[in-house]
Amino acid sequence: MKRAARPFSLIASALLFLVHSFSAQAEEVIERPDLLEVFQKHHAVGSFVLYDPKKDQLTIVNSKRAAMRYAPASTFKITNSLIALETKAVKDENEIIPYGGQPQPVKTWMRDMSMRDAIAISNVPVYQELARRVGLNTYRHWLSKLNYGNQSVGTKVERFWLDGPLAISAIEQARFAARLAQNKLPLSDRSQRLVRSILKFDEKDGHTLYVKSGWAQKIGWWVGWVEYTGGVQAFALNIDMEETKDAPKRGTIAKALL
Repeated sequence: MKRAARPFSLIASALLFLVHSFSAQAEEVIERPDLLEVFQKHHAVGSFVLYDPKKDQLTIVNSKRAAMRYAPASTFKITNSLIALETKAVKDENEIIPYGGQPQPVKTWMRDMSMRDAIAISNVPVYQELARRVGLNTYRHWLSKLNYGNQSVGTKVERFWLDGPLAISAIEQARFAARLAQNKLPLSDRSQRLVRSILKFDEKDGHTLYVKSGWAQKIGWWVGWVEYTGGVQAFALNIDMEETKDAPKRGTIAKALL
């Protein structure tokens, strides 16, 4: 029994180390285990991170999971858009990009479209075309420069953000979103401004919501920020997601926690 417990304790220690490592830069880390009831109410298992860059404050629900890295899935379209613009793989957010003409699991993906339209419906083949234009070596350079997740792209340029090896934690996602929201990424003002414009999701009562969803390897994401007079609040949510019918839970839970 003692031997069986040892690996578990090592894993637990490693996860705690990750939490403190990812959180160490923040002046304040607030853990909110009481808010797990929001996930339970919607029959979901997951984590949520809210980052206030002005206060340098992290608020975390389920801290162990929030430090664990998962494939970013379609939330990588945020970074993919930035890199494509910065490297001139695409002229601007309105250039029409071919989807390739092959049958697709989602009918709305089966047409050529701009990056602005493609990100709104999470068009995978359009962004795979951008990935081919960018290339693995260029991704390696920019993911290192952007300090994005584990920065690993492997050998499959069309799938590394869906199947891995690229992975990122909710804490890292929230920090990255905050940097984009504040125009503080090591990229041109133009690239960041255009990507912010295509991520705009909703506006109400002086608050503007920017968001991108994602789903791969049974993990669903909802990542972005809220902009308001005086600042921004960046966030990242992930949940276990087995079926498409669970997709609305991402936004519902995130909004409830926000």
